[in-house]
Amino acid sequence: MKARFSAFVQKWLSLPILTIAAIALGALVGALTAFFGQVLLAVSAVRDANPLYWIPGLALIGIAIVLGYKKFGKGTERGMDMVFGVAHGKENEIPLRMIPMVAVSTWLTHLFGGSAGREGVAMQIGATLGHNISKKIPMENAGKILLIAGMAAGFAGLFQTPLAAIALALEVLLVGYLNLSALLPATAAAFTAYKVSEMLGLEKFSVDLHTLFPDSNVAGLLWNENGLDIQFVLKLALLGVLFGIVGGGFAKMLSIAKKLFANKLPNAVKRITFVGIALSLLLLLFWQGRYAGLGTNLIDLCFANPKAANVNVAGVAATVFACDWILKFALTIATIAVGFKGGEITPLFAIGATFGTWVAAMVGVPLPLAAALGYAAVFGGATNTLLAPIFIGAEIFGFDTLPAFFIVCVVAFVCNGGQSIYAQKKLRLK
Repeated sequence: MKARFSAFVQKWLSLPILTIAAIALGALVGALTAFFGQVLLAVSAVRDANPLYWIPGLALIGIAIVLGYKKFGKGTERGMDMVFGVAHGKENEIPLRMIPMVAVSTWLTHLFGGSAGREGVAMQIGATLGHNISKKIPMENAGKILLIAGMAAGFAGLFQTPLAAIALALEVLLVGYLNLSALLPATAAAFTAYKVSEMLGLEKFSVDLHTLFPDSNVAGLLWNENGLDIQFVLKLALLGVLFGIVGGGFAKMLSIAKKLFANKLPNAVKRITFVGIALSLLLLLFWQGRYAGLGTNLIDLCFANPKAANVNVAGVAATVFACDWILKFALTIATIAVGFKGGEITPLFAIGATFGTWVAAMVGVPLPLAAALGYAAVFGGATNTLLAPIFIGAEIFGFDTLPAFFIVCVVAFVCNGGQSIYAQKKLRLK
């Protein structure tokens, strides 16, 4: 009788129970990511107001981060690697201490000018809570499904792009397809986290491209009186090639940099000290912190006033420089590779937008559209994902742009060389 009841529960009640758990998970993750995101914005504003006070201390705070992990967060310094290890069944535990450790170390990284992102924290918060909640639910695959749902909730709560969050959480773990057993709980968790973080005041970044080039629109560029404009499609495909190479190159260079720094400077304290000093000097040299933090300042420049976004290597701070994308590219790799915390995705948005701004005129695509396409496609190229960048482009820049994002992101996905900032093997749910 007990076995029959257990089989009944597993067959008919497993998905509803996991979905209800995912809603609760999403609410909790949404609240935590809203708090994390608002504090991060506050510390970034403090740094931007007085960069000369904070950026010189990057190496010292790096030492504090390394020593803090050794004393209080042993093992959790591996971050997403630990999450992937649990997802693959290679490890059994994601300790709850990972959440305060990664949140505080990321706040400190940004306060002192490290060029890093924030999504790593959100996804680790979600994965950690999902994993620990699943221990209380005796359902088949509960651990893996709620871990995926937690990652989706973290991304959705922080960026408020639930469709992209669902796709990313499924794509980075699954082999070549989206598993429906995780889809419904991930959807419930992502939309709940998105709504909760919105209610708690975390603002979403979005751009109305129509206000930036009102005389044209994506549909008008793709189709004319003769039907599909093949010439414009080829221009989009060329952008996709370029964005895929930049995104894949970022992932490859990050992997090389991590190995190089670990081999040349095996002592973690010395590694983060020496490279931290060099980063402080470079961040101050390049316009006193222009490339510090998330890179949202660069993104804002790309979309604030496209006519003023002159692409050159000299000028005032209100211009987009031709060197912006490559300097953000290099400084982010160095920051993450030596052990500072945060993530890579928001800097990838900045790299893609500034690179798109630079190549727009060369390819013959309107500047704001090229910047928007780069914003999404470089992220897709670096994460080796297809649906996530398409959705994030549509959710941020408008769903009428979906055909353009589809073309560019498909080509970027094909041209990224199979590289990914998430270096783990992908997971196939049973």
